[in-house]
Amino acid sequence: MPALNEVLRIWKSLRDTGHCEGVTIAEEIKESWRRSELYGVDPYKECCDVILSPRELAERMERNRNLIEQATVMMKHLNEFMQETQFIFFLEDSDNYVLARLGGKDALEWANYSNLIEGSNWSEQVMGTNTGAAAVLLKRPVQFYGYENYCRIAAHSCSSSAPIFDEDGKVCGVIGVAGPYHLVNRHTLGMVVAAARAIERHMALQTSYQNSEMANLHKTAIMESMSEGVLTLDRAGRITHLNRVAARNLGIDYQTGVGQKLEDLMSPGNELFFSRISGNKRLTGEPLLIRRGSTTVKLAVSCTPLTGKNGRILGTVIILQPMKHYKRLIERVSGAHANITFDNIVGQSSEFKYALECAKMAAKSDSNVLLLGESGVGKDMFAQAIHNASSRAGEPFFALNCAALPRELISSELFGYEEGAFTGARKGGNPGKFELADQGTIFLDEIGEMPLDLQGLLLRLLEEGSVVRLGGREVIPVNVRIIAASNKNLIDEVKKGNFRLDLYYRLGVMDIRIPPLRERKDDIPELVEHFIKTIGPKLGKVVKGIDDEAMNLLMNYDWPGNIRELSNVIERAINLASSDVITADILPEELRNPETSVLPPMPLDAGKSVVEARLISDCLRRHGGNRTRAARELGISRVTLYRKMVKYSLI
Repeated sequence: MPALNEVLRIWKSLRDTGHCEGVTIAEEIKESWRRSELYGVDPYKECCDVILSPRELAERMERNRNLIEQATVMMKHLNEFMQETQFIFFLEDSDNYVLARLGGKDALEWANYSNLIEGSNWSEQVMGTNTGAAAVLLKRPVQFYGYENYCRIAAHSCSSSAPIFDEDGKVCGVIGVAGPYHLVNRHTLGMVVAAARAIERHMALQTSYQNSEMANLHKTAIMESMSEGVLTLDRAGRITHLNRVAARNLGIDYQTGVGQKLEDLMSPGNELFFSRISGNKRLTGEPLLIRRGSTTVKLAVSCTPLTGKNGRILGTVIILQPMKHYKRLIERVSGAHANITFDNIVGQSSEFKYALECAKMAAKSDSNVLLLGESGVGKDMFAQAIHNASSRAGEPFFALNCAALPRELISSELFGYEEGAFTGARKGGNPGKFELADQGTIFLDEIGEMPLDLQGLLLRLLEEGSVVRLGGREVIPVNVRIIAASNKNLIDEVKKGNFRLDLYYRLGVMDIRIPPLRERKDDIPELVEHFIKTIGPKLGKVVKGIDDEAMNLLMNYDWPGNIRELSNVIERAINLASSDVITADILPEELRNPETSVLPPMPLDAGKSVVEARLISDCLRRHGGNRTRAARELGISRVTLYRKMVKYSLI
């Protein structure tokens, strides 16, 4: 405790002479006195004269709610501990506005007299040197006796204050205690410092709790906004988070599910589901039957283990989707969907109209369909149109070219595989096209290229209505309509031993032959008009028609590549057209001078090999020998194109 008489002498010297020499007073107090004098603070004022309005006080207290809640609890404990009626505890914010006070009867009388009340400002600019202001400015605990305070109102008291820091290390408030200096002991300041640290810890805990609560609210809001069912399990299989969709999908109670073991809540008969999600497996869209009482539902189940920093499995996130929604998502991502309808198919020749009518009749049935015709006649368009006109129109449509994939990949693409079925197999396995196309249609193009062993698997699917993934044992029921297509004579392939007769009869319940373009040349003008209308806008070109000379060239050409080749020729012409009319000079060389063609004119009974070789040769010529662009136009890979070029001696 400083010599109070000496402090008083120096304080009076400052008042009378403006000087405050003396070794008794700390330099930081002298500096504060000088600042207080510059601020114009009256050292003889009897009370605080800056007080917030009720509205301003309410706003400030709301901003400091957490500080007030934690500090007032601590102030009550301290007040009970002190058991003195002459001490008052006070809480200030970082601007030195009083937010709360607590004390005995005598202390409150003094506080009321000096306006140490909620909303009063005890900053250095208003009340001069005092411990609350000094604690904020110095960012450390302080204790002042008597006239060390600037205003005489505190001349007979001792005040101790400590700053309270937030989680960012900034001063957010001050806690202090004031009372007669003769009652203060050396432990008072330490008690205030301990209280400040305790308040900081409680504030941090409260903030952490609030952040955790907010995170849970955000997580719940996000989960509830999702159309998929989402739940998380801990290592013991207890539900830690659950949204309403997941509860509905699994047939469990949303309100009471969290905290309970999922296996205890679900109906009996879901052993397969639990075997698939256990063992820290990673699943993606696994089709699984879920039993809910007396009913079952087929869901696409995705499962991701939650791993801690040390690699330890902490739990699992499970996402549930109705198979229909999941398959539609796959369709959008993979582009495997049917856009063509019968309205998009152009042609009026008698043979073509007959094929079209047969296709429309096939759409009304659920029988398998076999489309026959040369490459480029539009078998894929017929398949899409049949699907879109059938009762399965709202269901998935998947297409697979059996000649475009290596034989090792065809089986996994069609039937799917389990994890570990082969080297490089995806973790968690993968559903095949038949599973994804459940309730919908799958289009198998160039079915004659399918290996014999896979033909047996396809036959079993047609007979039993189920598939077994590669490397798996589970029998998965599927309901799929198959539309197959071939540019080969499948009866000849049966005789050669390349195609199963029983599969041919299964697929060919309704067989439809699509005539080549050379047999329906009367349709060429209508097709040209259709392509100009549809291709021109996509290319940003305005082309109104074609002149007579160019049309004659189109009519006299044999079109080994059929509709696809005609479409490509028109697209090329639109790109090259310098006016709004397609002229003969911009058509390909093989149309203008047939004798320059590398391959001989196409006979009506030409086989597939001759047709394909000519199609590839013409396509390569159009693209200046660029194999990448030619392969893209032909719809095959560069490797397949190279293999066919070797086969037909085109290199």
